[in-house]
This record gives sequence, C-alpha cells and structure tokens, in this order.
Amino acid sequence: MSVKITEKEYEGYGKCVFMENDACTLAVTIEFGPRVIYFARKGRKNVMLEDREGLFTVDVEGYGTWRNRGGHRLWVAPELLPETYYPDNAPVAYKAVGDTVTFTPPVTPFAKQLETVIKLDADKAVAEVTQRITNVGDKEADFALWSITGLTDGGTAVIPMCTRKSGYLPNRVMSLWDYSDINDPRFKLTNEYARIRQDKFLPSAFKAGFNVEDGFAAYAVNEQIFVKCFGDYQFVEYPDYSCNFEMYTNHKFLECEILGEKRKYQPGETTEVRETWHLLDSEGDREPELDKIRTAVGK
Repeated sequence: MSVKITEKEYEGYGKCVFMENDACTLAVTIEFGPRVIYFARKGRKNVMLEDREGLFTVDVEGYGTWRNRGGHRLWVAPELLPETYYPDNAPVAYKAVGDTVTFTPPVTPFAKQLETVIKLDADKAVAEVTQRITNVGDKEADFALWSITGLTDGGTAVIPMCTRKSGYLPNRVMSLWDYSDINDPRFKLTNEYARIRQDKFLPSAFKAGFNVEDGFAAYAVNEQIFVKCFGDYQFVEYPDYSCNFEMYTNHKFLECEILGEKRKYQPGETTEVRETWHLLDSEGDREPELDKIRTAVGK
C-alpha cells in the first residue's frame, strides 16, 4: 500500500496532517508546533503524550506562554529561557511529496529556522524523521539540536549502556539533574542497560543522560514498543556533559531525547539529526528486551 496523506481535525489539536499505511497512523499538528501528536499501530492506542488540558506550561516574558501539548517536538539546546521555551503557537507550513511531508514553522525571534521531515514506510510501522536547525542570523550562534519525543504514561524505557572496551579510559557517561534521586525506584542501572519506568503515583521528576553508542532506545507501552533509532555517537561536544541521549519522566509522561553536536554555527549553517522510529508489536507492556529489539530493528 502507498502512504495516504490527508489533512483533518484531531480533537483538541485542530487541523493535523495524517500519514497512514496498513500498519500504522501518524499525525502532526499544523495550527501550532509542529508536534507529532499521534503514532500507533492499527488497532492500538496512541503511544504519544496528549496534553489537551494544558497541564504543563511556562510563561516566557515578552513572548507569551509555552505549552507542552504533548507528542514529539524539535527544540534548541541548552535549556535556557527565553529561547528554548519560545512559544511555538504559530501555524506551520507543510509540503507533501509522495510518502514524505516537510513541516516548516516560522523563523524564531532568535534567528533559527527549524524544519522536520517525516517519511512513512509504505508497509511497516516505521517512520524516518529528519530534523534541521539553520542559523539564519548574521552572527554565529552556539547551540545544539534537541529532538524530544513525549510519550504517554504507564510504560517502561530501556537504554543500552556502552560496552566498548576502552582500556585505561572510561567508556560510560551518566549525567543527573539536581532533582534526580539516584535511589529513585523507577530507575535501575546495570552494566548492560538503564531502565526508567513511568509511574503515575510518583510525582517527583527524574532525568538522566547517557552516551548511547548503540544508537537506539526503547519504550514499551500500550502493547507496543516504540524504538527510537539514531546515528552513531560522535566524539564531539554534546550538551549536558557530552550526553547524546536523555530520558525524563514525571507522574504524567516520559520523554526520549536525542541531542546533536553543540558548537558555534555560522550564519547560514545547518545542523541535522536523523532518526528512525519503529513501532513493534508487544504482548503486554513488558520491559523491552534489548536483544530482541536489536534483531527487529537491525541494531
């Protein structure tokens, strides 16, 4: 089957672009954002966070109110006010060609042009997501691309740890935020993986970052396993003590986050991160098994 692309209303989110095949449905907001607000296998529930009630907002002085809204978004790192939380409330231009849609919001007041390109596989629950940020100003800008996927509650995430032999040198990086309790019952660290559970009964937030060299992480929820695959770890500067992957959770959702290289980008220069999303079938919301995921996604 070829990919079907239509524009239609999605309750609470206005007009969205829907991309569908026989295996899955994906939807992106165009009245604001863009946000990938829906991704699910046929007959299954959405794996993306939906925040219709506006539970998570930030007032940005001089620019209005940023709203989480849910789903996947493209941000600018490091996390600073006002730029990171600039409200993405304006309509989004898009162009559909074949099985691919390019989403282009307005240029930000900080001279950044963001762009998200999504290509849906013709037959499988697989989407290729390319994200770009271009410095459209007349001065160099120091930043990193930040790809954040907000996922619905009740699941378990697994992140493979680096097992590369490094002799006398370290091979693993882990960053913790000041609100992250190392004894948090949602968090488990082994030599092979880190596990983070989303738990609606624990109101405190937890966040950790890692150097993920295996190029993927997974989240099991709603009888599906969302696998976020990305490029090789590069020995360049990443934000947050050189983490290329981070996980955040609270009592409402869990986020999978990819970070690009942090450096000074010259006027007209673009940074790009490519990732592939897989939605695997799962019998119940069990903890993802790394070996099975590697086989399924070719990692």
